[in-house]
Amino acid sequence: MKKHHLIFITVLAVIVLFYKEYVALNLGIFGIFLSILTFAQTKSEFRTKSFLTLFVTSIFSSFAFAWFGDAISFVAVFVSVFLLRFKGTYPKLKPFLYIEVLLFNLFSFLGRVFYTEQWFEKPKEGGGFGKKLITFILIPGILITIFLCIYSAGSSHFDQFFSEIKLDFSFFDIIILAVIGFYVGFIFWNFGVERFIFKQNRFLNDDFSGLIKIQKPTFSFLDIDSERTSGLISFSALNVLLLVFIATYNYEQFFEVTKSADGLSAETHERVNAVIMSIVMAILVILFYFKRGFNFDEKAKSLKMSAKIWIVLNAVLVISASLKNSEYIINCGLTYKRLGVYAFLTMALIGLIFTFIKIQNRKTNAFLFNRMFWASYGLILVCSYVNWGGIITSNNIKRKDFADNYHLVSINYNEKLLLDYAEKTGNSEMKNQLKERIESYQKETFLSKILYYETINIEKPNRQ
Repeated sequence: MKKHHLIFITVLAVIVLFYKEYVALNLGIFGIFLSILTFAQTKSEFRTKSFLTLFVTSIFSSFAFAWFGDAISFVAVFVSVFLLRFKGTYPKLKPFLYIEVLLFNLFSFLGRVFYTEQWFEKPKEGGGFGKKLITFILIPGILITIFLCIYSAGSSHFDQFFSEIKLDFSFFDIIILAVIGFYVGFIFWNFGVERFIFKQNRFLNDDFSGLIKIQKPTFSFLDIDSERTSGLISFSALNVLLLVFIATYNYEQFFEVTKSADGLSAETHERVNAVIMSIVMAILVILFYFKRGFNFDEKAKSLKMSAKIWIVLNAVLVISASLKNSEYIINCGLTYKRLGVYAFLTMALIGLIFTFIKIQNRKTNAFLFNRMFWASYGLILVCSYVNWGGIITSNNIKRKDFADNYHLVSINYNEKLLLDYAEKTGNSEMKNQLKERIESYQKETFLSKILYYETINIEKPNRQ
């Protein structure tokens, strides 16, 4: 298909799927539709293992949104489908640049849409699907809609005549959806990669190209030997400092008694923030010293060893912070934020591992950014596939201090567990609230349904 065919098909799909519907199952169907259409439009030589993997994750992400319909699943669908499209069109473009491509196209739409020769191919004499669509449907439809509105405003009888026709049809909603569909379809099928983006691509290789030599120091007032020595002294001093910090950190964590839950919460947040900031700064310092020539400098062995030790010590710090968060969960229960702490610490540890590999295997700084891009994408996928609300509730429901109202109001997708809990505890008020909530979701039209709620049987007998 040609680009304008794909764009108009996307517009039609948006209208059919979202007209007078909530964003729910329809977005999952739309994601699957775009994924399959992208697969069909992609050249066979571009269907690499990476592309096929993204195709699978796009399908699964669409199912995840159809099941949960939450924000993280939406992000997963959006990122997966666009990554699939980018990978199938420019497979050699570094993934970190996909962000720049997407942002550029999102904001350049108004300028690029007027270059019709880029996306609307002129039909041959006497035919063409696009020509027929515009001739017989699009132009007459727009003109009829405009004049219908004008005449209805100018004549009460004319307006009354059409108002008496019981058509549940909104031209305004159709136009809005058509505009949204055209915007999405245009960006998706006709995204542009400017020359300045292609120029950046060669700077984002994982490996150094050619013969790398230390040509000049970073600063004009320091020679190479001085910069190397300053790095060694800095890393050695930082290792000593970090050892002292780890010792005091763990002493405060495991030997000092926290008096209250609020105190434990404050301690956990402060220490996790300190750990994450330490990791970020550690990686930035390492990237500064190992950006080019020092990766191959035979005199920098001591510098490399000091940097590796610092990475290992920071990894120990991450483990200590994880243990502190676990203690917090044991004492106060599980929440979304406490799970989020594990996610941030996991990403920090992955960053340290890739930084260690970068130094060990003499990789470029771009290697770290490329790997962390895919690690972040993987985290989004994991978060979208798992029912974290169910995990939180199943963990906390065993506690004596289980806050039923908090889990009813602030935790999502735990209705099955709470229904059983309400039946066992005889909490009729909670049971009725849960039934009303579930019924409201189950009564939605097909395209507006969230599939999770379709699996709940609210008529099952009491198990007591």
